[in-house]
This record gives sequence, C-alpha cells and structure tokens, in this order.
Amino acid sequence: MDRNPIVTHTPEVVGFGMLTPVAILVVDALPEHNTGALINAVTEFVFDDAAIVACLLRQWGVQSGLIGTALGDDPRGRQVARQLEEWGVLGDVRLSKDLTTPFEVDISDLTGARTYFWQRTPEVLNTLDTADLSLLAGARLLYVDWYDGDHILRAMDEAIRLGIPVFLNLEHGHADADILPRYAGRVAICQAVTDAAQRDCEDPLAVACKLLEAGVETALITLAADGCLAVRRDQAVRAFAPTVKAVDGCGAGATFSTGFIYAYLKGWDLEKSVRFATAAASLKVTRPGLQMFPIPEIMALAAQIKVEHSDGSNGFSRPKSD
Repeated sequence: MDRNPIVTHTPEVVGFGMLTPVAILVVDALPEHNTGALINAVTEFVFDDAAIVACLLRQWGVQSGLIGTALGDDPRGRQVARQLEEWGVLGDVRLSKDLTTPFEVDISDLTGARTYFWQRTPEVLNTLDTADLSLLAGARLLYVDWYDGDHILRAMDEAIRLGIPVFLNLEHGHADADILPRYAGRVAICQAVTDAAQRDCEDPLAVACKLLEAGVETALITLAADGCLAVRRDQAVRAFAPTVKAVDGCGAGATFSTGFIYAYLKGWDLEKSVRFATAAASLKVTRPGLQMFPIPEIMALAAQIKVEHSDGSNGFSRPKSD
C-alpha cells in the first residue's frame, strides 16, 4: 500500500458493510483434528469484502470510501481507524465503548482454499442501520455484500435515489428464493458463485440467467481456478483463469470484484473487464496477503487469458487470446 496516497474529498467507489480486522495465516495444508501445522506467512488486513474492495482500489490510485459498522473503542478498533486513514480510504470509523471490535482469522492452504473463523454479532451489524450515508453523494458505484443481510437495503435504496449503480456480491445467495428478488432487482452488477464451496454444483450459465431474470444488468459468476462467466442480455464472455501456483487464496473473490470495478470505472468493454478482473485475482493468489500487483503486470497477463464469446443464440465460440 502506498504510504502517501493521493486523497480527494469525493470517492469514486463506496463500500458499505461489516468492518473487522483480520489475520491471514498461510499453511501448506490444514492439520488433522487436534493437531497443528506450521505457518508459512502471516499478514493482517481490514475485512470484510466492502473494506477489501475499498482498500485494494486505493492501491490502484482510485479514490474510495467506506461506510462500515461501528467498532469498539479498543486497541483493535483504533488500529483499524488509523490504518484506513493512512491508506487514504475516506469515511469515518465510529468507535463505541459499548462494543467490542470483532476479529477474523483466515487460513489459506496450497490448494487455493481458505478456511475462516469470524465474529458477526448482531450488536455490531445493527450499527449499519445508523451509519451516515452522505459519503455516497457524488460516487460512481456502491459495493455491498449479501451476507450483511437486510442492513444493506438502506444503502442500496439511497444509491438508487442518487442514480448510483450498485455492485452486489451475492455469492451463493441466489439459491435463496427470498433473497434473490429482494436484492437483485436493486443492483446493476452482481457477482455470484455456483455453490457455497465453489464446487460447480450448479450450471454457471443457469445461475447467470437467473440473475438477469431478477433484474441484474451484468451477472458475474466466478468459478475459482476455472475462471469466470460474465453475462449480459446480449452478450456472454467465458474467461479461463491461467494456471498459477496458489499460495494464498484469501481475498481472491474480492480482488476479482475490485478488478471488474476498476475496469467499469475505465469504461472498458465486457471482455477487457473480465480479462483484467481474472488476471488480477489469479496474480493475487500467487503470494500471501493483499498487496496488489501493478496495473501493467495485470494487463500483460490479461492479454494472455483465453476467452469464449456468445451472443446467447448459438453457444460459445472457440477460445481466443489477444
């Protein structure tokens, strides 16, 4: 992270959601029950995904903001506030003596999987309902996550009122018949997975079509090491992730989101956007932590990624790369 980022007063992208410090542990493999494993690397960052996106965008020179939960007025809470200010992420971190700052531990193994342990108390999540939304004024995009529950609806509706598109990370929430219509009809871009463990239990094109039918404009279905599928009503792009050596898969999905958002801000077409997002996420897993690769390096890998195209009428074409 640039220690002296350029900061303006209006964010281009605002993240809204849970705020928590995290420790990311990298191991070769998870140990058997009641045994241990050597840790290869330890990094610390600010989670959840709304915070990750805001922090990663700062590394690429995009002014971002964060509207998060209140934290405890304790050492962890104060450290999160200092860290976000140092990185130039706009927004006030509310500290309260009545709360204890939550904590998360993520364990990444060499298969590319991550196992996480997190605290999500109602007392902390409920503070989203009193968060000041004025940071949204002038923004170009709002990012929210479905696992923050109905707390995100107020921010989504305010973004809609202001004419700001919403990016929703729905993950496997599309399987919930109540959540899908309530959330999807409010968003322009929706990122999802086929199932909770990303084991391709459901056809990704069927998931994408379900999202479009619910009102989403752009459906992004991430497929872990298999790449992604991006679908609009008149276009679909299937991108195949390059083969890389996975070291730390923690934050790969949020890195994909960030890459696509960066491309959206640049006005790139769907193929270029998907290439960039896939390349960014692929490079991220090759080293511990969430220090982003430079844009030129991501662009170089993006140009090599295999893609297929479809207009929705005759399946996908043969793979191609630039």
